[in-house]
Amino acid sequence: MSNASIPDTLQTLDAGSSTYQYHSLPRAAEAFGNIDRLPMTLKILLENQLRFGDDESVASEDIQALVDWQRQGHSDREIGYRPARVLMQDFTGVPGVVDLASMRAAVETLGEDPARINPLSPVDLVIDHSVMVDNYGNPSAFRDNVAIEMERNRERYEFLRWGQEAFDNFRVVPPGTGICHQVNLEYLGKTVWTKPQDGGTLAYPDTLVGTDSHTTMINGLGILGWGVGGIEAEAAMLGQPVSMLIPEVVGFKLNGKLREGITATDLVLTVTQMLRKKGVVGKFVEFYGDGLKDLPVADRATIANMAPEYGATCGFFPVDDQTLKYMRLTGRDEAQLALVEAYSKAQGLWREPGHEPIFTDTLALDMNDVVASMAGPKRPQDRVALTDIKSTFEQIMKDEGNQAAPSEEEGRWLSEGGQAAVGVEDSYEHHGSQEVTVNGDAFKLNHGAVVIAAITSCTNTSNPSVMMAAGLLARKAREKGLTTKPWVKTSLAPGSKVVTEYLEAGGVQDDLNALGFNLVGYGCTTCIGNSGPLHEPIEKAIEEGDLTVASVLSGNRNFEGRVHPLTRTNWLASPPLVVAYALAGNMRFDLTSEPLGTDPDGKPVFLKDVWPSQAEIAEAVENVNTAMFRKEYAEVFDGDEVWKAIDVPQSKVYQWSKDSTYIQHPPFFEGMGREPDTVEDVRGARILAMLGDSVTTDHISPAGAIKPDSPAGHYLKERGVKPVDFNSYGSRRGNHEIMMRGTFANVRIKNEMLDGVVGGETIHVPSGKQMAIYDAAMQYQQEGTPLVVIAGKEYGTGSSRDWAAKGTRLLGVRAVLAESYERIHRSNLIGMGVVPLQFPEGETRKTLGLTGDERISIEGLSDLTPGGRVKVSIASDKGEKKLEALCRIDTTNELEYYRHGGILHYVLRRMIGSA
Repeated sequence: MSNASIPDTLQTLDAGSSTYQYHSLPRAAEAFGNIDRLPMTLKILLENQLRFGDDESVASEDIQALVDWQRQGHSDREIGYRPARVLMQDFTGVPGVVDLASMRAAVETLGEDPARINPLSPVDLVIDHSVMVDNYGNPSAFRDNVAIEMERNRERYEFLRWGQEAFDNFRVVPPGTGICHQVNLEYLGKTVWTKPQDGGTLAYPDTLVGTDSHTTMINGLGILGWGVGGIEAEAAMLGQPVSMLIPEVVGFKLNGKLREGITATDLVLTVTQMLRKKGVVGKFVEFYGDGLKDLPVADRATIANMAPEYGATCGFFPVDDQTLKYMRLTGRDEAQLALVEAYSKAQGLWREPGHEPIFTDTLALDMNDVVASMAGPKRPQDRVALTDIKSTFEQIMKDEGNQAAPSEEEGRWLSEGGQAAVGVEDSYEHHGSQEVTVNGDAFKLNHGAVVIAAITSCTNTSNPSVMMAAGLLARKAREKGLTTKPWVKTSLAPGSKVVTEYLEAGGVQDDLNALGFNLVGYGCTTCIGNSGPLHEPIEKAIEEGDLTVASVLSGNRNFEGRVHPLTRTNWLASPPLVVAYALAGNMRFDLTSEPLGTDPDGKPVFLKDVWPSQAEIAEAVENVNTAMFRKEYAEVFDGDEVWKAIDVPQSKVYQWSKDSTYIQHPPFFEGMGREPDTVEDVRGARILAMLGDSVTTDHISPAGAIKPDSPAGHYLKERGVKPVDFNSYGSRRGNHEIMMRGTFANVRIKNEMLDGVVGGETIHVPSGKQMAIYDAAMQYQQEGTPLVVIAGKEYGTGSSRDWAAKGTRLLGVRAVLAESYERIHRSNLIGMGVVPLQFPEGETRKTLGLTGDERISIEGLSDLTPGGRVKVSIASDKGEKKLEALCRIDTTNELEYYRHGGILHYVLRRMIGSA
């Protein structure tokens, strides 16, 4: 039914030789007020509301709230946002495809055609998170790693291969192709999206949500997108709105240009540090200023990629001539370019010189002030100038108490690892040095040793200038006779095959190979912790010597334990600096003043001697051409012969294998009827866990390694899987049996029902026995006892993780009663049919004296209203306490999802015409 209070804004637009329809923002401004200085990001949200104005989820007040945002740079209004498409990577995407397959099975059970279940919005899943650096430093590394990847992940890949064939509106980019964000930037993104409508073609902004936090990289192309949890992504691909508060928008003004020798990586680390200090968590960041005129999209994408690291929801760059230049280079056709330019200018989305929108807050940077930088040792926002790296590392050593800071002379020659360097003997043998022999090379491994040097991650490998700089530095170092230190694990893992094309065309791939930077794969690799093992003697030396060693990577995250368990310090750097540190071999080395080594004549070679000039880099970048992009993306969805050879059942419904330990049929839709059952009140529930403040989704839902003695570990061992082959919870997200066993199994979670016990344990109250939370939940299910979870403030903080809600439901939890919630996890609980309740003001688990032995009853669940109250009774041997809890089902849409048992149930019933 049409919303009569929203005016008709549909108009026509000529672009090139084509005519399009579009919802005009200037026309909307005539009715709602001037929007000339509304941030570009909010203009995109405004168009989204106009386009869906005939849907019950959009009201004219939503549109007015966006316009009125300009008054204070703030709004408390929540809107329903529908992105044009969804982007997935394989770790987080597999559970979404499992849910789609489960929905098809449920529809078949209800006697309907399962082929009716398909994504309603376009979905692209890129397999990029599974390749590991098992082999490196040789010509066969890529081939060998892909073969190992296929063997390790065959069950998952067979399933995704089936999904590629079975679902409409769903495409899979096979393994060995690229990283999702770089593929999105170079190929998938259109800036302006189109679809057939009423006999014509409707044009609208290209927008998306993705199941990876670095989806923001596409903001560099003028495309609004950000990362969400799996449940939100599934809702979006099934046509449901993503609920969001109209965000605050922080403007970041860029002026000037980068100086000679300064890279986009140096710029992004500076921006990250500034925005972290400013405080932009949960806010949009929008870049503006005349400095954008000469800032290429590749540099913009590097900055946008790290929005999660500076805490923002997105880091958006507006459309301008640089956008068109990049789209033309990467092979987008001229008709698309004409549409992007015409549409952006008609809508006020084109960046004009001197334009300054109204922002919530602003900050500015003169790019001329940026200096060569790295970030570390444990956080991406901790930028350190290259000149200060050595002293910073020495301070780390002092703080850790490993040893006294070295003298200047000692530090100067540390990089040689016990070998004579420019006539000076190494003097670190008394500082924890370990004798190591690898492949016939004998050396000493010291504190500060760089054991991993990885050119990795779409953050930088999408940028031809820094990639060519790395290759040119390798060439000059090779000409000077410099070599990589034998303890350094080197790798090159670009985000697309185009990178290999232009490195070879520029003649620098051979130089990188000579230093050990052979291609190891097209995927995230080291940036997400898939760095693979170090040589066994090196791992042994690090452990026995308790050495503080380092990784240097061109990635976006460097948290301790993320890159490799043994690298206590991890440093983000530009690709050429990654190569330089592979030559230096140690962090206790000043690259700006100390020689990397000597040439054949014994002359010292400094970093400045091998660092390429801007002119040299620009000349090399000229090798990058449109033909490369068109060649590599012509068959991007086809895959290699191994992928093509995977046997794909020609069935609408997936044939689940009981023997699979990666993919299982989840029970979400078991017993589901065409109409939802009346929601029953909770009577006599037991408390499964009683938790404190700031319990994160990582506490609730597993992501890392599976411990052999955990319920998930026992499950795998019972099925003949050896601990060495357990893989991670992340890789097994398609198997609910493993994920529910890991729910609340974090080794650091503290259940207040147990005194002094840390880990996923609880008390099965009737028996008084302590056991794993999973085991207790299963025992309660056998007894027919419903469950609740009690918590403190900010329950479910951290990254959006769908299994934090899915696992909670599968354990039999009907409700969570907390002091407050993180917004997305609250929404995800509702999406899985778990009701989030909030203690009334002044009441907490502590004021009520809860111990965990109580029985909980909840009345009024069948008569809920958004933001209403429900009666909660808490019974114990000491009597009964009653309170009225606030129901945190905040909107009518959420109430409808809950009434149906979850968002997937609601969507499924709508698809078959029952809701």
